[in-house]
Amino acid sequence: MTVNRQWLYAKQPAGKIGKDTFQWVESAAPVAREGEVLVRTRMLSLDPANRAWMMGKTYRSALEPGQVMSGFAVGEVVDSRATGFVKGDIVEGDFGWQDYAAVPAQADRLTKRETKAPLELLIGPLSITGLTAYFGLLEVGRPNPGDTVLVSAAAGAVGSMAGQIARIAGCRVVGTAGGQDKCDWVVRELGFDACIDYKAGGVRRALAAACPRGIDVYFDNTGGPVLDAALTLMNLRGRVVCCGNVSQYDVEKPAPGPMGVPGLVVVKRLRLEGFVVMDFFDRRAEAEQRLAQWVASDRIKAVVDVFDGLEKAPEALIGLFEGNNKGKRAVRVS
Repeated sequence: MTVNRQWLYAKQPAGKIGKDTFQWVESAAPVAREGEVLVRTRMLSLDPANRAWMMGKTYRSALEPGQVMSGFAVGEVVDSRATGFVKGDIVEGDFGWQDYAAVPAQADRLTKRETKAPLELLIGPLSITGLTAYFGLLEVGRPNPGDTVLVSAAAGAVGSMAGQIARIAGCRVVGTAGGQDKCDWVVRELGFDACIDYKAGGVRRALAAACPRGIDVYFDNTGGPVLDAALTLMNLRGRVVCCGNVSQYDVEKPAPGPMGVPGLVVVKRLRLEGFVVMDFFDRRAEAEQRLAQWVASDRIKAVVDVFDGLEKAPEALIGLFEGNNKGKRAVRVS
């Protein structure tokens, strides 16, 4: 019997997630049925969305206790009973926190990766993470050369990519991050023009000093106080890219919405637009090609923080919400 190690979503957390949010089980690996492929998970993505799925229905159904913990992953086909997939293909999808998954060969469930790159890049910078930054900034934010672009969670997976893409687009790029060490890293290694430590207090004053010409585009990964401060500094007809709300995910009671809505939105004629990366998948190949070129030429530093072993997944996700990562966080499963 081939063993399938799994992490189950054990119970809804009251506030912050902990190790008891998950339960380790082992069972027989599934078998692919007609129209399915059996995938062995190689790399598992850890994302703030993992926590959001525990809070209720989002762009997907909510997680229910007892289910395999959901998670985007890159894997290898070990058996196929579906047209278009053969043993050895590298594929991606929501395979969950487990060694093996039998997945229907449907376009919305399984994607074959044609890009030849290390799995560490395919799990994020050249996939969902990079695509989120790419389309969120360029299609939703629509920056112009010379614009001031603010990116929250600038040391995180999406934020680190979005800021570097803004720099390529000819913008002045300011970030926010938790801790001076991260801020220094964002400026030194990623090429941001400035970065504000939101934990140091006085966020609005610090942002005003770093953005003397105001903010044209705000790529918002966090919501919360940074969004409140950014709205007061937005220029006329500024664009707010609503990508995530990570400051409100891992808390017992989310804070009220931003104070500047609708007042500042009306007065400054702002556009606040949310998006989900799948909205742009019809243009995925074009974006992946450009991202791969930027990474290969070192115009984008693709930083991936890898944990070894499926057993490390809860620890790695908990650490993500404690701000321990720089760049993309992932688990090497096999």
